[in-house]
Amino acid sequence: MISTLTLVALGGAIGACLRFVFGMAVLRVAGTTQFPIAILGVNILGSFLMGIFVVAAAHRGLTHLSPLVMTGLLGGFTTFSAFSLETVGLIERGQFGLAGAYVTLSVGCSVLGLMLGMTLARGAIV
Repeated sequence: MISTLTLVALGGAIGACLRFVFGMAVLRVAGTTQFPIAILGVNILGSFLMGIFVVAAAHRGLTHLSPLVMTGLLGGFTTFSAFSLETVGLIERGQFGLAGAYVTLSVGCSVLGLMLGMTLARGAIV
């Protein structure tokens, strides 16, 4: 149990650092925007990567790495708590259209990203 918790903690620390770096890179490229594009990006990318990992791990017998990769790394990288905070911030500023677009894109594209990752991984493994 302790070793599993250590793997989750290690993956979470790495994932959170990667989210921070990704956010800084987006800020550098896109500049300051009203729309929370960095968190949207990490949620879509993280879902895509989770789709790839789920399929690859199942086919290669690597499911024992799930606490490190899925719960830790990708759980720390993606964050729907930040998603919720960004959504409420848009609502509180009266930007209801942007809030609706953000929720729709975040959920819809993250689900599609996961499906695309699974599909690509299945094709690569076969």
